[in-house]
Amino acid sequence: MRANALPTHNDALAELAELLGDRFSTGEAIREQHSHDESWHHAELPHAVVFPETTEEVAQVVTICARHGTPVIPFGTGTSLEGQVVAVEGGVSVDMMRMNRVIEVNAEDLDATVEAGVTRKQLNEYLRDQGLFFPVDPGADASLGGMAATRSSGTNAVRYGTMREAVLSLTVVTADGRIVRTAQRARKSSAGYDLTCLFVGSEGTLGVITEVTVRLFGIPEAISAATVSFSDIGAAVDAVIMTIQSGIPMARIELLDELQVEAINAYSKLDNPVAPTLFLEFHGTQAGVAEQAELVGGICSEFGAGDFRWTSNHEERNKLWQARHDAAWASKALRPGCSMWVTDVCVPISRLAECIVETKKDLETTDIPAPLVGHVGDGNFHLAFLLDRDDPAELAEAERINDRLVNRALAMGGTCTGEHGVGLGKMKFLQAEHGEAVSLMRQLKAAFDPQGIMNPGKIVAV
Repeated sequence: MRANALPTHNDALAELAELLGDRFSTGEAIREQHSHDESWHHAELPHAVVFPETTEEVAQVVTICARHGTPVIPFGTGTSLEGQVVAVEGGVSVDMMRMNRVIEVNAEDLDATVEAGVTRKQLNEYLRDQGLFFPVDPGADASLGGMAATRSSGTNAVRYGTMREAVLSLTVVTADGRIVRTAQRARKSSAGYDLTCLFVGSEGTLGVITEVTVRLFGIPEAISAATVSFSDIGAAVDAVIMTIQSGIPMARIELLDELQVEAINAYSKLDNPVAPTLFLEFHGTQAGVAEQAELVGGICSEFGAGDFRWTSNHEERNKLWQARHDAAWASKALRPGCSMWVTDVCVPISRLAECIVETKKDLETTDIPAPLVGHVGDGNFHLAFLLDRDDPAELAEAERINDRLVNRALAMGGTCTGEHGVGLGKMKFLQAEHGEAVSLMRQLKAAFDPQGIMNPGKIVAV
């Protein structure tokens, strides 16, 4: 490990200060702000924070850091959930949020190119008058660069896909300071290695993403939403499985267990029955949306669902989905003063009910509250352990349940993380998931970053 003491990288810091002036900071408050994300991992201060405004400046920053062996940690909005931005070896945190221009929108081709600091809400506000939208919605108003780096997804993934499908091309600064464009805007290509997919999900360990070209979609003619509760969580998931297998083109299918429903009812002033509940959304024509809702309502009734509440009212839909996006804050309010350890797995949808039911049995063995919520249309769900991070016994108990959750998912042909990424938190599970492929990942890391300066300590140990 590199020593996390300020004199270690003084030469690099002096050059960066000269290059960037007041966009370079070693102030403790700024460093502290960039020392952590939304995860449970303990903060680690970078030596300095820089605020570049162009791809060329990022290349200059990385070149200087490479010359002196100084770590580089890309930083977006800080909403990652597995410690991706923690400066475990010190170094320079590269805050991308001043690179926030929409470079171009090609409406006829349904794509847009933006700088890495543009957030999803900013892009959608920009697109609204053109009848277009960007669908990947992880909940937080994350930056597009950060979303690409963590291969994030969210509530719309069941219909529109994840960042893996959404990204057409990237501009990346490599570990030696080169500026690389990974692809053109064409919707498909057989020309060479797929560098775009390699950098999507690389979490800053192979390079710094500075520009992103993404797919866009037309805003649907009609949108409606529904909620429906079940007495049994297994029945709720079985209704989801039947819906997906029936080919109904759902836009969103979210599952909340009874504890999560209790939390959002209190936090967002809703009146849902405190029971396992599905939040649903339908996109299409007026007739198509009505037909989808009728079909799903019928499926849910077959599995013993309660009232199927359906609305196309814009304000009611927004309130519903805002409550879903505020689920984390609602959960924290269940145990004031707690920290939150959020984890996720993803399994083939045929094993989803079994995985969730077994996980709920594990939660019955602990006193740590852990609301469950999931993007169940694609087999992905989350637990949020509400704990005292300074209590070793509670951390150990959460780790025990998390280990069981991940190992169960892997045994079912699933993955240790469906959308949060690896960062620090899921590194220990990669060998079990990927086997010999992990050694190939290490070789790729060494080839792209021979000095090991790009976000060290994340994804694979080298």
